[in-house]
Amino acid sequence: MSGQTSRAQVAIVGGGPSGLMLAHLLHLSGISSIVLERGTEEHVVARVRAGVLEQGTVDLMHAAGVGDRLAREGMRHRGISIAFHGKRHYIDCAERTEGRVITIYGQNEVVHDLLAARTAAGQPPLFGVTDVQLHDIASSRPRVTFHSAGGAACEIVCDFIAGCDGFHGVSRPSMPPKVSRVFERTYPFAWLGVLADAPPSSSELVYSLHDRGFALFSMRSPSVTRLYLQVAPDDDLAAWTDDRIWSELRWRLETEEGWRPNEGRILQKHISGMRSFMCEPMRYGRLFLAGDAAHIVPPTGAKGLNLAMADVKRLALALAAFYARGRQDGIDTYSDRGLRRAWNAQRFSWWMTSALHIAPDATPFDRRRQIADLAYLVSSDAAMTSLAENYVGTPFD
Repeated sequence: MSGQTSRAQVAIVGGGPSGLMLAHLLHLSGISSIVLERGTEEHVVARVRAGVLEQGTVDLMHAAGVGDRLAREGMRHRGISIAFHGKRHYIDCAERTEGRVITIYGQNEVVHDLLAARTAAGQPPLFGVTDVQLHDIASSRPRVTFHSAGGAACEIVCDFIAGCDGFHGVSRPSMPPKVSRVFERTYPFAWLGVLADAPPSSSELVYSLHDRGFALFSMRSPSVTRLYLQVAPDDDLAAWTDDRIWSELRWRLETEEGWRPNEGRILQKHISGMRSFMCEPMRYGRLFLAGDAAHIVPPTGAKGLNLAMADVKRLALALAAFYARGRQDGIDTYSDRGLRRAWNAQRFSWWMTSALHIAPDATPFDRRRQIADLAYLVSSDAAMTSLAENYVGTPFD
């Protein structure tokens, strides 16, 4: 497309996993779409993000016909371990949720699979676009204008716009300020994330509360370990040498029976802040927000990608019913249903974060309360069931 006006039933702003999945689901229902992405294809595929998939996300990928590689390479986990006072306590999520599990599969792998599907269908995203602007979103014929990677001025005339372009995208700011409400919380700590060339020493995730702070043991593959440390938001990444990182991980993760992560060459490291964000509503006129454009949760509960996938499934079903049968109810309830799921994820993510991290102003009372909270969790079948139900995720709508 070069310097021209194009027509599509749905314009999708953002070519990450939510935008690509929405485009694919719409394609399966015979609904045309165009995906706009400001990054290059190489950048989008190479982005490494969390890779804990809820059962609902896994089921959606299989139902959409893009789950073959996931079935071969994804690592199914029945549960997680909670560690404190030097001991690991295993919580079998599958046992408490009628067999639902989580699957470890990188977000960049999800993008790779969806991008391959869109390319095979002859509908790859338009990468490298700039100056994206949304117009007439309250009308029955909204428009999206942008400049192509080659610099040509382009326009898409459509019936609906899906804003899948994340927190810093243009979609949410395109809603009138008087229409939307924003709720935010910034946490007083961050995560130092590490990708290490070392085989995982545990077959499943370990969440650990230690006097020195939170730590998480995870993995990316049978040969690559993913690890996280609680640090200060303003910590200098350069001050975290490889030796210091491994020393701190040993302190926070090693248990009385001698378990600790295998060590190896650190491939990547970065510091990410933690915050919660909600925008209400998730729809205005013919514009729908999905994923990080509408909500951000702290990573402790592993909900971000899964919330986005639930959003786009809900939106795809609503649009399919609209075009096939003229039904408006799915469109009208899209925001309320999405907000209910997102607020529950916020609640769960806040609880896991507050239970497992040490706040800078924590008192001895706070510390003893945390230990009591975790001790109750691992001794109560009802508490473990509640965690399991939230962690593996309730079924998508």
